[in-house]
Amino acid sequence: MAQEVYIPLVSKGFQHQFWQAVKQGADQAAKDYKVKVTFEGPETEAMVDKQIDMLSAALAKKPQALGFAALDSKAAIPLLKKAQAAKIPVVAFDSGVDSDIPVTTATTDNKAAAALAADKMAELIGKSGEVALVVHDQTSRTGVDRRDGFVDRMKSTYPNIKIVSVQYGGGDQLKSTEIAKSILQASPNLKGMFGANEGSAIGVVNAAKETKRKIVIVGYDSGKQQKDAIKDGTMAGAITQNPVGIGYKTVEAAVKALKGETLPKVIDTGFYWYDKSNIADPKIAAVLYD
Repeated sequence: MAQEVYIPLVSKGFQHQFWQAVKQGADQAAKDYKVKVTFEGPETEAMVDKQIDMLSAALAKKPQALGFAALDSKAAIPLLKKAQAAKIPVVAFDSGVDSDIPVTTATTDNKAAAALAADKMAELIGKSGEVALVVHDQTSRTGVDRRDGFVDRMKSTYPNIKIVSVQYGGGDQLKSTEIAKSILQASPNLKGMFGANEGSAIGVVNAAKETKRKIVIVGYDSGKQQKDAIKDGTMAGAITQNPVGIGYKTVEAAVKALKGETLPKVIDTGFYWYDKSNIADPKIAAVLYD
């Protein structure tokens, strides 16, 4: 190939440390496979229209392949159809699309990971009592799968645990703090709360601190504030994904697709539970990010 292979990655956001870690993995794979990648996402994960504009602009550059993490799995389909018609392989990452257009999806098994979060929560509250969830959204695959993974596991396995509230805060810390505070006010007997991504989890921690309530908090993702909350005992533990691995596998899959290799429907990039006891373990430290 005389011409340099160009693979733009359009992400769900850029503000969370998580996406910076995904970018790091993508950049590493670009070096290893000698391709050019760009990485961009809207300022916040509520900007579906802005993301669609970015996707449109990326396609206009006639890339050889494309990586895409959908904020709204349905809104992007017309553009993905355009990519398909132009024979541009699309690799979905982090959050899948309700369509068979992507050649593969590099992602965490969010349902299984959230089910593990539910198991840990159940153990920590003695398998009975009231719990609530603060989730980032109900339009992305990750939002839906983490909510359902947690809720379904509680319902199927822990009959004495009652889910009293599921609220959505857009992954925004401030909004999630307000939501978590109102849940705490409405539920004086609440024993635990699950924050389904970085911003949601920090919101729950802030709410518990501001209302001086002792509850068991389980989070998702990493970032400095969550790690600090786990170290100081405010948060019991969290699930971490492997963001560097997600970025790396996305670019690697795009290169393989261009070579005509067959790819699995899903590339499972793995997840881990971390808490005070293993946060410094090298295997865990490698998948945590500030």
